[in-house]
Amino acid sequence: MSWYLAALRQYATFSGRARRKEYWMFLLVHVAIYALLILVDGLTGTFDMGTERGLLGTLYMVGLLLPWIAVAVRRLHDTDRSGWWLLLGLIPLVGQAILLFCLIQEGDDGSNDYGPAPRAAHSRA
Repeated sequence: MSWYLAALRQYATFSGRARRKEYWMFLLVHVAIYALLILVDGLTGTFDMGTERGLLGTLYMVGLLLPWIAVAVRRLHDTDRSGWWLLLGLIPLVGQAILLFCLIQEGDDGSNDYGPAPRAAHSRA
């Protein structure tokens, strides 16, 4: 949960780098909360079967869009890629697979164009 909160504290920070653990733990908690909200939507009757969207889930996803983009951009920076690579996710299958590979890849050990290695910075704190 601390990784999720750390990403939320940097909700609009597009500079710097994010470790794999930071990104994937944020995403794991994000998906778990969304699934819980969809369940609540279903129980309260605010889930629309036609659009497959719920009121609470949709509000949550819209509210967390900017923090998700920010942590994904910082994750790409860790692999020495520009945040613009995130646009690959708009290309069905091939682009999404390439983006997934980039997000899974281990980050650079030392400093790169986007800053010092986040693991070294995290161990100093």
